[in-house]
Amino acid sequence: MAVAMGGVMVGAVGAHAADKPPYRYADCLKAAEKHNHETPHHARWHCDILVQKGWVKKPGA
Repeated sequence: MAVAMGGVMVGAVGAHAADKPPYRYADCLKAAEKHNHETPHHARWHCDILVQKGWVKKPGA
């Protein structure tokens, strides 16, 4: 998954169908915390914004 938002890149590289939008919420959280070193709170905020933009599926969806 590779998602750019506000100059911040949340990403991991892959070639599977699941690697195209919309991404899983759990994957967004992991990528934000691992690659951007975001706090869990900030990662949730970041991923919630990406849900609103259609890049990430809603939690539980």
